[in-house]
Amino acid sequence: MAPHSTGSPEAPDERWWKEAVAYQIYPRSFNDSDGDGIGDIPGITERVEYLDALGIDVVWLCPVYASPQADNGYDISDYRSIAAEFGTMDDWDALLEALHAHDMRLLMDLVVNHTSDEHEWFQRSRRRDGAYEDYYYWRDGGEDEHGDPTPPNNWGSFMGGSAWTYDELRGQWYLHLYDEKQPDLNWRNPEVRDEIASLVEWWLEKGIDGFRLDAINVISKPEGLPDGSGDTHPTGVELFSHGPRAHDYLRELYDRTFADYDVVTVGEMGETTVDIASEYMGGDGVGLDMLFHFEHMDVDVGPRGRWDPEGWGDWSLPEFKRIMSRWQTQLEAGWNAQYLGNHDQPRIVSRFGDVAERSSAAQQTSSVDDERYRIESAKLLATFLLTTHGTPFIYQGEEIGMTNATFETFDELDDPMMIGAVEDYVAAGKADSPEELRDFWNFQSRDHARTPMQWSNDEHAGFTDGEPWFAVNENYRDINVEAARSDEQSIWHHYRRLIDLRHDEVALVYGEYELLLPDHEQVYAYTRTLDESQILVVLNWSDEPATVDFGHTDGDLDVSDLRVRLSNYDETPSTPGERPLRPFEAVVYRN
Repeated sequence: MAPHSTGSPEAPDERWWKEAVAYQIYPRSFNDSDGDGIGDIPGITERVEYLDALGIDVVWLCPVYASPQADNGYDISDYRSIAAEFGTMDDWDALLEALHAHDMRLLMDLVVNHTSDEHEWFQRSRRRDGAYEDYYYWRDGGEDEHGDPTPPNNWGSFMGGSAWTYDELRGQWYLHLYDEKQPDLNWRNPEVRDEIASLVEWWLEKGIDGFRLDAINVISKPEGLPDGSGDTHPTGVELFSHGPRAHDYLRELYDRTFADYDVVTVGEMGETTVDIASEYMGGDGVGLDMLFHFEHMDVDVGPRGRWDPEGWGDWSLPEFKRIMSRWQTQLEAGWNAQYLGNHDQPRIVSRFGDVAERSSAAQQTSSVDDERYRIESAKLLATFLLTTHGTPFIYQGEEIGMTNATFETFDELDDPMMIGAVEDYVAAGKADSPEELRDFWNFQSRDHARTPMQWSNDEHAGFTDGEPWFAVNENYRDINVEAARSDEQSIWHHYRRLIDLRHDEVALVYGEYELLLPDHEQVYAYTRTLDESQILVVLNWSDEPATVDFGHTDGDLDVSDLRVRLSNYDETPSTPGERPLRPFEAVVYRN
């Protein structure tokens, strides 16, 4: 099941997953086959041919395991069962077979920093049941002046509030870096690591092609679980990210499982620099092949992080270029996992495209009429994603330019992280009501990525025949797959052409990246070079015309040898710099 790349005998360290284009599916919102309003596995199988037509090589499937859905499936109650709302194990087997029949591979989500509190392990642990007693982090706390129990330390949950919850049955506090229904596993316990290795082996034996490892940078906690400084409920790298035994745990897992299979591992790692990333990857690392870093996802967040309602929304292209170029050129080991959006981020065209460029974040809208360059900017984002170094990950709906939705009231939100951030802000007396933060959640909420996939202009966007679990974005009548596939100039067809181009041009996979014009406020330009092949990508990342002079760039760029290979406009200049670039114009040149 090789991707469509022609390969090259000169290309360094070839791997199937380097040459692939991946597509992330959020099952609950992708396609509903039985009319209950919830996307399911048979619904995904129905769309396999759609993914094949787009040119996808790998599908990353967000969790479909048994779960009470406190955090949309990232709270797992049984790793070897499928959630009833998504289907059965037979349905999952049929999906895997269909993907493999179309030369596509399947990447599952491995969520092992925590489980659901309804998992058998936790239920037995809270009863102090033999070997399960220390499967999780249990600690005694203190007492306040009223004699009420207080947490063991001041750590904060990523969902807001304390990272500790008191369990009456056990009479102790348990640690949860995420929702209180997601207790953290104690990786220090070798029996926990045995359990994890066993379930990984079980899925690999079923024939999957790899894992995306959720929140894998926080599996090792510091000795003594010391208080953090500063906030009432601090979180951060100094507390529990990249803990003292993280490398040991992951190397052990690799040696016991992944090393014996031709699979790919992609770690999700917040608070990770290029130097830290290199320590996890490659032969001298812990066996990870790729990782998702968050540095570029923090380019427009507030000074106190993503969930800070102050200072969000502004970003500069030169800073974005510096971040991305650092990862393109300084990653000493491993491979980039390139992405602009996923199930945890706002829609990319509303964040980095026309809407974000046209006005302040607080004034953003999902109205198609107000998005003058939505199509051009969505194509520009696609061009960037599919021509930079690393394996590109497309999130469902990006290929048709889906936008952020509009949530008028706090009650419309489903995202527990956003809900927790708003509640904490109000509780701290910084806002009188949640609705004062409407602009913030309409820019940053994870809910934007979780509105149902827009397949057609039929009721509920063709996602379901029933009542959808979450409201469909109101612009589905204009933005949908059916309309996009019928228009040869659509965003969808631009993605398809770019995927074909990446499969055909080995330089776009293995070629060296070189940034041009690093300080230009509007233009992001770079080359990809492999042997005699050179590709130049020029992106006017703004809603105003931009002038570039490639005669004054560093390096060995000879624009006279370059010809247009792909563009998001008609009548593209045949030579780079021949005339000003139009708003959000994106051009790929090749010698």
